[in-house]
Amino acid sequence: MRVVRYKSVVIIILLILAAGFALFRWWQGPLLPAYTIASTPLVQTVVATGRVATVSRAQVGSEITGVVLERLVQEGDQVSPGDLLLVLKSDELIAQARQAEVALTELATSRRPQAAAELASAKAQLEQASREAARRRNLEAGILSAEEIEKAVETERVARNNFDAVRLRATALAPGQVEEAKLREQLAATQAQLAKTKIRAGVAGTVLTRDVEPGDLVQPGRTLFTIALNGNTEIRVPFDERNLPRFALQQNAAVIADAYPDQSFPAHINFIAPSIDPQRGTVEVRLLVDPVPDFLRQDMTVSVNVETNRRERALVIPNDALSSIKGNKAVVLLVRDGKIHRQQVTLGLRGLAMSEVVSGLSQGDQVLADAESSLTEGARVRLKQQKKSLVNPVDDTDSKNELPVKFD
Repeated sequence: MRVVRYKSVVIIILLILAAGFALFRWWQGPLLPAYTIASTPLVQTVVATGRVATVSRAQVGSEITGVVLERLVQEGDQVSPGDLLLVLKSDELIAQARQAEVALTELATSRRPQAAAELASAKAQLEQASREAARRRNLEAGILSAEEIEKAVETERVARNNFDAVRLRATALAPGQVEEAKLREQLAATQAQLAKTKIRAGVAGTVLTRDVEPGDLVQPGRTLFTIALNGNTEIRVPFDERNLPRFALQQNAAVIADAYPDQSFPAHINFIAPSIDPQRGTVEVRLLVDPVPDFLRQDMTVSVNVETNRRERALVIPNDALSSIKGNKAVVLLVRDGKIHRQQVTLGLRGLAMSEVVSGLSQGDQVLADAESSLTEGARVRLKQQKKSLVNPVDDTDSKNELPVKFD
């Protein structure tokens, strides 16, 4: 009986202790996750996806319509000014040029000497007709009739007209005169068209695209090749417009090509667009790459981390501990002596994962991780410490293909 009574007493005592412990825990409040405010170096970066682009590109086309005979370059080839890119069929133009050359040769060897001979003959005929007309005018009256004198004068007039016509033709056929100039202009025009059948590079650079093959019919206005000019290489990134206040010229960035994730390289901002894309709500930022890595290619996809601000020491709080955010003001649930106090804080650097606390908290303060908790002011709580990495990129890929602000 004593043993039974002893066991009963023990059970009652345990029940009392359990109830007391439960009551004590209830008095202490629920167990909630919390953060401890700490001071640490802080770097603010904006992360986004962009593409590699040369500063300038040249589009090469044909000035004439023709059929492609030969293509001499392809994508990736380096070209210099004057390098031959494409050859068009030119049989008809070659025939026209030869015809003009033959006409010039015929002018020099046949038509011009013939015109000189005709001029000499016309001159002799004119001189003969002039002497005969003068002789008949000087004969005594009554020897020749008026009709015979008039006939001699008419013969002289016809000879003079013939001489003038022949002289004009000979002058036109003379070296450097109208006929030769006309034939040389025809030859030059044909040769110019013939030169256009050989399409050459006008700039130094790298062939990016080729849109033509042998046998294709090409026409003016069609792009046959795109050439990236030698020179500066840029990275063009469409950032969300909400990040615009964070950017400034010459800010440094770390860039990683998707194809070479282990080979980061530096760049810096050298252009911020003065306008916003109204459809996408983005602002274009260009970063200059210098030196350019050997593996970098035109239109490569790259990830860009732009360093927009830095603090050597800063009080940092995770964003999920903030509520009622208005501008740079927010409210946190501060826990002191096991009780909740709603505390207003002033924020500095802000990101999607972490924010800097400028005032309202001190190092070592503890705040609830759930800023939207429904617990009232002064409620008791127990804390379960949470660890939050200060490197917290958030994948928020949207139509702009951009990651939000992060802190490193």
